[in-house]
Amino acid sequence: MNESTHRLPSENSLPTSPEPASFGIADGVRRSLDLRAIPLHRVVGRIVTACISLPLAGVVGILWGAIGLAPGVVALVAGGWTVVTGTLGWWLHKWPVLHHRHASYTANPDGIEIRTGVVWRKAISVPRSRVQHTDVSQGPLERRYGLGTLGIYTAGTGYAKVSLVGLAHETALEIRDHLLPLEGADAV
Repeated sequence: MNESTHRLPSENSLPTSPEPASFGIADGVRRSLDLRAIPLHRVVGRIVTACISLPLAGVVGILWGAIGLAPGVVALVAGGWTVVTGTLGWWLHKWPVLHHRHASYTANPDGIEIRTGVVWRKAISVPRSRVQHTDVSQGPLERRYGLGTLGIYTAGTGYAKVSLVGLAHETALEIRDHLLPLEGADAV
């Protein structure tokens, strides 16, 4: 055994603190949500459409069988069901693209700003000093797409929990770690 293979690194070879210019995720750049959020939300839209449409179809069938409605009335009710189901399905297919276009976040050394809203726009700034704790969650569909939801809990009553849905799981973990209190800083 050679003694040089088991030496500890000298102080000069130990890594130093990161360069001030490299902030990682907290570089102040506005970023969009992960594109995989669009197909995820479309799957959720299909599930919602099925959960609304199938019971409505059952009600139409029961009314038709139990009451014995005239064929014209049945056709009218079935047409209404088709329009409602088609419109809901179309809307829940198109909405994720609109939502993605208007949702973004900016992480900087002082905290995070989240922008959302297609019709009513909202910008929420969460200073790092107000963050009490954070979590990253993944439901089964999010896990399938490699996505996660970042939950930020703050001190105060308004927006005590802020969620950022549609992040890559690794990005959510990186932002979570960034928002943790600095070493030596007293957490709220």
